[in-house]
Formats: sequence, structure tokens, C-alpha cells
Amino acid sequence: MLKFKLASRHVHCHSAPLWCAPCPGTPCRIAARRARRARSSFRASSAEAVNWEKKPESSKRQRKGEETGLEVLSDDGFGSVTVKDYLEAVRNLPKDGGGPPRWFCPVDCGRPAVHNAPLLLFLPGTDGVGMELILHHKSLGMVFEVHCLHIPVSDRTPFGGLLQIVEESVKYEHALSPKRPIFVIGDSLGGCLAISVAARNPKIDLVLILINPGTSFAKTPVQAMLPLLDLVPSNLSVTQPHSLRYFIGETLKMAMLSIQNDSSLQEAQQKFSDGLSSMLSLTTEIGDIIRIDTVVWKLKLLKSAAAYANSRLHAVQAEVLLFVSGIQNPAPSGEADRLFKVLKNCKVRYFRNQGHSLLMEYDFNLLTVIKGVNVYRRGQKRDVVLDYLPPTSSEFKKTFGDDFKQFHQLLSPVMLSTLQNGKIVRSLAGVPDKGPVLFVGYHQLMAMEVSSLVEGFLREKKAVVRTLAHEAFFVGNLGTLREELSLFDVVSMYGAVPVNPINTYKLFKINEFVLLYPGGVREALHRKGEVYQCFWPDKPEFVRMATRFGVTIVPFGCVGEDDFLEVVVDYNDQKNIPYLRDWIKSFNEDLPTIRETVVGEDGNQAVHLPAVLPRAPGRLYFLFGKPIETKWMDNLLSDSKQANDLYLHTKSEVEKMISYLKRKREEDPYRSIVSRTLYQATWGASAQVPTFEP
Repeated sequence: MLKFKLASRHVHCHSAPLWCAPCPGTPCRIAARRARRARSSFRASSAEAVNWEKKPESSKRQRKGEETGLEVLSDDGFGSVTVKDYLEAVRNLPKDGGGPPRWFCPVDCGRPAVHNAPLLLFLPGTDGVGMELILHHKSLGMVFEVHCLHIPVSDRTPFGGLLQIVEESVKYEHALSPKRPIFVIGDSLGGCLAISVAARNPKIDLVLILINPGTSFAKTPVQAMLPLLDLVPSNLSVTQPHSLRYFIGETLKMAMLSIQNDSSLQEAQQKFSDGLSSMLSLTTEIGDIIRIDTVVWKLKLLKSAAAYANSRLHAVQAEVLLFVSGIQNPAPSGEADRLFKVLKNCKVRYFRNQGHSLLMEYDFNLLTVIKGVNVYRRGQKRDVVLDYLPPTSSEFKKTFGDDFKQFHQLLSPVMLSTLQNGKIVRSLAGVPDKGPVLFVGYHQLMAMEVSSLVEGFLREKKAVVRTLAHEAFFVGNLGTLREELSLFDVVSMYGAVPVNPINTYKLFKINEFVLLYPGGVREALHRKGEVYQCFWPDKPEFVRMATRFGVTIVPFGCVGEDDFLEVVVDYNDQKNIPYLRDWIKSFNEDLPTIRETVVGEDGNQAVHLPAVLPRAPGRLYFLFGKPIETKWMDNLLSDSKQANDLYLHTKSEVEKMISYLKRKREEDPYRSIVSRTLYQATWGASAQVPTFEP
């Protein structure tokens, strides 16, 4: 049922605030509560009826969010809503236009699950409906307070009027919460609006997310068509799928979404036929809304918006995240490069296989990208620890069920842990269920084991392991201009933070699972002949901080790198090659210094890329040792000798577990990829492959 509630107050003129402003003599917070009650609400699930009543919020969800915040592997609803729902929502809008532009809050967004959720304003594209976020309502609603701008079809407010509406709304919200950032998502026309508002308000904390902004309108073929469109009868409907694709995407592609991977050929044909008929029927009805006179007005509106935004790009001080599509994008290919150079603080993500209507793409998760590029924050500055959002169930499925599936099938990791009685079992049963826990171990070559470790804890414990990673993953100069979600984005999305004492302190304080490699880059990029050698500093870096918070230390060993890769050109070899030596020196000069006080090889954390040769794939093995409780070791804070003894004991445990795994893997009948492939061919691809008896 399509449910929405439209505001009827304070919308009589375009320049007035679109929700209830503070009344004279009334405290701001009371006025804000009144304003929220007056804001509009949409809910799109089907198109059977219109309910003008306000839907009550679930008190259970509210209490749960206040107590725990966003849960790990929570259901973000991504994939449950399709473009068909969008078309149904558009079809059921009031045909009389419904008055001037106004804001509404999608009911599907619900109440945010995180504390002090930032505000998100969505500025629609040329259709002006404001429902283009419908595929993302639930996921965004968990971490944002979402407001969308609706511009009725018959409305003819000029660009200056729309700019005034958005600007007054931004100023009003900023006055209510000066320390809370305001995220502004602008699609096409909305992107020009967002740029213009940011340029006029450089002192307001804005984060712009621009989706194929219409700043290059003057360079597109559509610009030349405007005089011709003026000659077309104004009441002619726009019902051709080719014409509508710039508003809603490809009809054929959307019809394909109804086909499941496991469907038979006959079932697939029937589902495709039904889906295509349904989509064509809905797009035909959209013609009653999107008519030639509306299209001409929208294009002229976009023309003036692009001209205004381009003249003020230099004044934008806000943080900017730019999304660019690679298919059916009317913007010139160099537009992203131009915006990247002109905007002072801009990140670009290029989606080469997605269409112009990026928000309508079934496999584009907006929240995932926002999390990956580290722009989500609830205060004036991002806190990599406290502003972290754990992965959702759809993100986990996408990452480890699709992107990393073949890689992990190749590694076939074996997870072992040690119970309190010393027994070794094939599970994570010996690992504590609650933090703070510090996992300390050996770093495999090129960190090949980290993704398997992270997946194992998410799958079995539903816990995020916060990896203390090298600064190189976060400085931002390793990415390229035309990339989608990169490895660096995935690292951040699954909880990694820059390794430093402050972040470690914060993680322990909030009882997290923390992963530390004392050997760091020196182990992960070791030289030839140094397999399974621990390069730990002499000083007990982590022991005293762990003791202060009563952290449980879990040493672990990991082997398997020598069954996959062999180093053939290492750091020592590259230092003797002038070009590579200069490149390594230049690259590391731009990175923050780590362990600058540590002398010798243990402090040599130079980042480089060793040349490796693949080997016949073996298997990856983990063994988590018996937990070491530091809760009752307060004496370590003042006794440096005992602290050093615990440090050396932990290192010794890691080396013992490495030796144990190296010895026991010889007993594994499925160490070879050939034997594992035959086993899974017999018992199924999802069957757990056996290993040695611990």
C-alpha cells in the first residue's frame, strides 16, 4: 500500500520555510518537534490505496537502537524494493500537481538506528518526484534522518526559487544543530542545486554527494534539441522507453531483474515476459505525468541550474563525493575530471557498467559506497572508531558471496581455536564472545590472510574484527580517479582503522575485537628466505594498554603463504634498481611515519610491492591460542620487566602455533586444491572440506 502524508502548512509561497519554523517565544527544540510532526511522509510498497493517516513508529525498534545502535549484519532491506515500486509510487502521485515544492520523509526510512544520526537532504533529478531513493530508503534510514524534496509535475518554480527553498531549509537545520553535518544528495538537476547551496553557504558543514550532476548540460546534445522541442505539441506524452530511460533507466534491464539465477529456461522466459509487460504498462502510464511541456520546462530549468552552478564551483568548500556512470551518461567523458580539479575537496567513484539513472540500478548500494569512502560522520570531524558503521547482511553477501568468493575457495581456510582446557577444535569456540579482545599474530605475505579472518568471525561470531592497518590504506593517494569500490574502500568498510595509540585506546574503550600485527609491513612484505619469521619490536608496545583496559589477548598463528606465493624480487633487490629505488623513496615520503623510533629491521616499514610467482595452491590454516586474561594484571602497568615477559610469552605462543600448523598440515589429505575440488564435486560446492585431526 502506498502511504504518504503531505504537509499542508507553510507551503503557500515558494520562499517560505517548508516545515514549521520556530514560533516567537517558543524554544527551538519544541519548535523542532512540531516541525517534525508537520513534515511529509511517503511509503512505497504497492499502489492499492492512499492512506492519509500517520503510521506509528515501532517503539521496540526505537528502544533497541538507543541501546545497541546499528547491529552487525543487520537487514538493510537492499534488494527488496525495485524500480517497479518507484513507478507505482510515481503513478499514484496526485495528478493535479499537489501545490508548490515541499519536503517529505519516507516512512520506509523509519527511525535511525544510530545515535545522533546526521541529516540527509535528497534533491531530485529532472523528474522532480523525489522518490529516486526508494531502493535505498531502508538502508539510508538506519543511519540518516532522510528528507526528500518533491517538486510537483505542474509546478513551474524557477531555479532561483528552488535554490531559495533548499537554502532556507539548510540554514534552518543548521541553526537547530550547528555541530551536526548535513549530507546533501543531488541527482542531475539536484546536483546543480547542491553545488549552488554549498557555494553560497561555505561556513555550514555540508557533505555533497553528487550523482551525475547536470553541470555539463551546455555541452550535451540535449541542449541543441531545446528549440526543436518547443515546436512539439505540449500535450504529447513521453511514453517511448528510449526517451524515458534518462528518467527511470532501461526497461529491458529492469525486466531482467525478475529472473532468478536458479530458474529453468521456461520459468525464466515466463518471468521475463511478465516483468516486461508490467514495466511497459507502468512506463506507459508515466506518460500521463511526464509530458512534452514538462520535459521542456525541466530541461530549461536544468540549463539555468548548470550555468549558475558552474559559475560558483570555485566557492564550494564542502566535502564532495562525485559518482559518475559509464553507460548512457549524456555528460561528456571529461566532466568528472573537470569537477575533480575544480572542487577543492572531491573524491570520485566511476561506475563504468552502470547507467545514467544510477540510483535505480539494482546492484548499486549507495550506503555501501558512502561507508567505503569514509565520508560518513556524525560530528564536525570523522571519528574512524566511533563513526564506523558495521557491514549489513547484503554487504556481507556481496563481498564474500560474490567478490571474494573464488579467492576464499582457493584459500579454503581452516579455523582452529584452543579451549580453556587446552583442547584444539575446528571452530572459533575457544575465542571469547565479548570484547575487548586483542588478536596478536603473524602477518602472511601481502596480508593474504586478513579477508579470510574477517569473514570467519563475521560468519561464525557475527563480530567485526577491527584491524589496525597501515596508514597507506587511508591517505587517499593510492586510489585512481576512475575507480569503483577499491580494495582500500573494502578495508575501511570492514572495520580497519589506522594503527596508532589513540585508535587502539578508543577501540579497547568500547570493547571491540582488535587485530594487531606487531610485525606490520616488515612481515607482510618480507624478503626472500624469511617465511614465518616474526619481526616484532623489542618494546612491549601493546601490553600495557591492553592491561589498562583488562583486554583479553589471544595469540594466533597462520600458515599457508608458502603454498601460494614465492617472492622472487624483494625489497633488497629493488633498492639496487635506480628507478624502483627512487619510486619507493618518493612514495613513502608521502606516507605518515610508523615506528620512527624503532631502529634496525623491525622499524623498516617501507611500503613497496615485491615481485612474486604463484605456486600450486595449497591451503590456509589459522590457530587461535588459549586466551590470556589481563584483567588481574595491574602490576604490569608499573613493572616493565613483567610487561616485557608477557610480551615475549605472547610472541613465543605465536611461533609455537606456526610450528604446530606447519607440522599438522602435512597430515591434511585435502591440502591440495585438486583433492578439495574432487571432494566438493562429490559432496557439493557448499560442503565444508575436512582437514587434519587437531
